Amino acid sequence: MSQATTDFTELKSRMKATWMAGDFGQVAQYVAASAAEFIERLGIPAGARVLDVACGTGNTAIPAARRGAEVVGVDIATNLIEQARKRADDEGVNAKFEEGDAENLAFPDNSFDHVITMYGAMFAPRPEIVAKELLRVCKPGGEVAMANWTPRGYVGQQFQIMSKRVPPPPGIPAPILWGEEEVVRERFRLGVSHLTLTPRKVIFRYPFPPKDVVQFFRTYFGPTQMAFARLDAQGQAALAAELASHMAEHNQSADGTTIIESEYLEVRAQKA
Repeated sequence: MSQATTDFTELKSRMKATWMAGDFGQVAQYVAASAAEFIERLGIPAGARVLDVACGTGNTAIPAARRGAEVVGVDIATNLIEQARKRADDEGVNAKFEEGDAENLAFPDNSFDHVITMYGAMFAPRPEIVAKELLRVCKPGGEVAMANWTPRGYVGQQFQIMSKRVPPPPGIPAPILWGEEEVVRERFRLGVSHLTLTPRKVIFRYPFPPKDVVQFFRTYFGPTQMAFARLDAQGQAALAAELASHMAEHNQSADGTTIIESEYLEVRAQKA
């Protein structure tokens, strides 16, 4: 099946179910610090209008709002929006969250000073549409900022391991292509006056060994949970063993915990 004949309504429904599975809030806490650092580097000023696309549970939206920005977060998963609202309320920050699709943003042209997405919009199935939408809602002179896992980093390699055993829908570009500099340059070749691409590192620190980290993701991370559900018992055991081995190879800890470094590509595109 080619991308042209893919039933995107059905695909989006499956994607929504995938991201609503488990409890992503449990996973998100381990990248919260890097999200705050990402926002700090962007230097978003108080009063700026910010759109956080595929915002998850608010890891980037909340730090941006804490800086005094006027923030709206959108995500395809209803339960993640609910968690983000509760977090913002608990932390006393003013940010709005609503259900939304990175490929069809419900905002007028030129609405936001900053359009951000961290490990989020890269998973939408039509990247060319995503790039156009991110730029469309950004004001001229404003900035689109992305953080995208790279193929060569630990997380990118993990996705490739899973894709070999549980192939994605045919005709859909791999999400980790958003971490390839030449691909990003092509996707933002129009409508951008300046593009900066910077590889960055993130450190994951889990208080348990690699085998337990795999189980943690099987329990709480929707994409992992759904991938395992598509395999029989033998396939599940093989995938779990391969993921644990991959994690152990990258583990920098020797005390029974897991510390892993991964790479993402920081994309900063100024709209012409």
